Amino acid sequence: MQLEKAVKIRIDYFMKKNNINSLWELYKATGVPKSTINSLLSENNTNNIPKLPTLLHICEGLNTNLKDFFDDPMFLDVEDITEDLND
Repeated sequence: MQLEKAVKIRIDYFMKKNNINSLWELYKATGVPKSTINSLLSENNTNNIPKLPTLLHICEGLNTNLKDFFDDPMFLDVEDITEDLND
């Protein structure tokens, strides 16, 4: 699985867990700019991984932490497609 997809799946999981049903609610909970959230979760953008400080703010707004965010078996076998683009 691509890293970008795994991150999106986990954000979606924690949004549902916290009854956050829209990107507007996610923006209000996290303080992350709406444009950044739109870019991260856009289906058309498959090449966008949030920077660690951004992901930390998202986690805080979703009542979790980075350890719990990445504590899922899907992260054991992820691929970073940006490495292929830099070769």
